[in-house]
Amino acid sequence: MSYPVWAIISGLLLITMALSGTALKRLPLSSAMIYLAIGGALGPAGWALISPDPLNYSVILEHASEIAVLISLFAVGLKLGLPLSDKGWHLPLRLAIVSMTITVALITVIGVWGLGLSLGAAVLLGAILAPTDPVLASDVQVLEASDRDRLRFSLTGEGGLNDGAAFPFVMLGLGLLGLHDLGDWGWRWLAVDVLWAVTGGLLTGGALGHLIGKLVLYLRSHHKESVGLDEFLAIGLIALTYGLSILLHTYGFLAVFAAGLALQRVRAAPVDEAKPTLRETGIQSKQANEALATHAESASAFMMHEMEGFNAQLERIAELAMVLVLGAMLAFINLPTIAICFVLLLLFVVRPLSVWLGLLGARASGDQRIMISWFGIRGIGSIYYLMFAINQGLSLALAEQIIAITLSMVAASIVLHGISVTPLMRLYMRRKAQWRRR
Repeated sequence: MSYPVWAIISGLLLITMALSGTALKRLPLSSAMIYLAIGGALGPAGWALISPDPLNYSVILEHASEIAVLISLFAVGLKLGLPLSDKGWHLPLRLAIVSMTITVALITVIGVWGLGLSLGAAVLLGAILAPTDPVLASDVQVLEASDRDRLRFSLTGEGGLNDGAAFPFVMLGLGLLGLHDLGDWGWRWLAVDVLWAVTGGLLTGGALGHLIGKLVLYLRSHHKESVGLDEFLAIGLIALTYGLSILLHTYGFLAVFAAGLALQRVRAAPVDEAKPTLRETGIQSKQANEALATHAESASAFMMHEMEGFNAQLERIAELAMVLVLGAMLAFINLPTIAICFVLLLLFVVRPLSVWLGLLGARASGDQRIMISWFGIRGIGSIYYLMFAINQGLSLALAEQIIAITLSMVAASIVLHGISVTPLMRLYMRRKAQWRRR
């Protein structure tokens, strides 16, 4: 397809989504559903304008999905303003560790006994499909850092944590397939792939987010320097954190998420100066913005506001690109009936069961447990792990089988969760308001 045609299609799509964004919020539709349909129309099953064969373009798709997930994980970290010592973190931690581990185990059992996969292949499939997605879950995420809703916070925190926490299971599956060194009796996997890579990733990201944030706020509040270009700061911190974490053999996804969390908690040190006078309108002059950015009382909030806005735009662009490609890739899969049954089993049995077991004894209402059980959205993170595994040397037959299951699972999640998110979230908010009035 020629460049001018690409430009026309891209321009029409972007303008259409900009004009229809408000209307979509009132309908049982999500933007991802529309991107998926358009991607299918542009792919080999439609006009054949794009042909992203997942086997031929696995390296490009791995890096593209990797970038999309990194942007989203950093944005999620910036949104989670609850103090780390707060009990509100108990739910997302249990979902990201206990429930995800149970999900991997259940998928492994189904893969071995139901799909006829080897143990390594079944573990790998479980690791690919277990993490929930921060990219496509914007409708159920926290709205801002001050949002304390237990449902939104739990789903947001789970998506931020388990996209990195799934990596040890991916490496275990690859090791059982002979594509990664697990060490004798799995010592290397436990010491390096679990303990060091997880802990090191969180510490690396947390330290960089804290230090860079402190430096920027110090320069702004004490010296009126380094004002503006918060977009560069966001991209730079993501790139620096991810690159350093990979060099240290830790998990970059967890590091970038931790960097966002740490940056959100940095506050400027107080200085003796007058509080800036701001107009009450939402439109600020350049001088007023600079006053906000450099005053100790507002510098942190202003930096977060600028970064969150920029990351939200990047997230939307990344979502559009990746889901379009996903729609086109569906033409390359051949899904047997047993795999369709597997997808339904994962949505309606495995996810609810893993959430129920993971949250035993936890402080959550019945409505919240039901909603958390349903909104285990799969998306770009699963595509990344799929492409990563293919590039580690999966056999052609196994790669084709896992591609079919994974892409079908993600597409089904986009459609079913996209249809249900608006009415279910409205119902949840109404029931929550009624409960508060009692």
